[in-house]
Amino acid sequence: MRCFSLNRLMVALLALGITQSHPIQAQTPPVSQDNGAVLGATPDNGGEITDEDPSDPTNLRPLTQADSLLSSQGAQRLVLEANEAVNAENYDQATSKLQQARKIFNQLSNFYLQLAKSFAGIDNNIYESQRNSALKTGQMRDSATYQLALVHRSQDKPELAVPLLVQVIRSQNPTTDLGKKCYQQLYELGFVDVPLGTSSTAKTPSN
Repeated sequence: MRCFSLNRLMVALLALGITQSHPIQAQTPPVSQDNGAVLGATPDNGGEITDEDPSDPTNLRPLTQADSLLSSQGAQRLVLEANEAVNAENYDQATSKLQQARKIFNQLSNFYLQLAKSFAGIDNNIYESQRNSALKTGQMRDSATYQLALVHRSQDKPELAVPLLVQVIRSQNPTTDLGKKCYQQLYELGFVDVPLGTSSTAKTPSN
């Protein structure tokens, strides 16, 4: 078993935070039968959705506040708290925080997607807004899932990390930055034998 040190974990988390500032392409999010989970994210090259500023005193809607759990702001706060727990080597607390954040992001993504489907062909502005929100929160969910897998690996629990890494690859697509990072983790864990990028073309079987 390869050793996954605290330093490597922190470098990986820092790199993840940097890459999240850039657009990431991913697949269309199908709805799962498992508690309405959204399993993927769709490439969106359209306009960005501007988040409302939760610190704006004129913004009094409850779900836009940072202390709301059913909001991206609340889930992002949990991710930050998880990173602080990792810095303190409190992996149990980091695991709990990331699990909560992942669940919230997943619920939000699913709700937004359901609303988008409800307004398809009725109101295009609402459809696009809810679809983009579903994609954004789906991306956040996948990022939190990847971080949770890293924490499990640092705890020497590959049996918990592997399923999470596979889930992100299915959701993101193996060609995205996050998908590649997940596959690299699987390779370092010894779950897969072929490193990424060894073959540039796929061969089709001959008749």
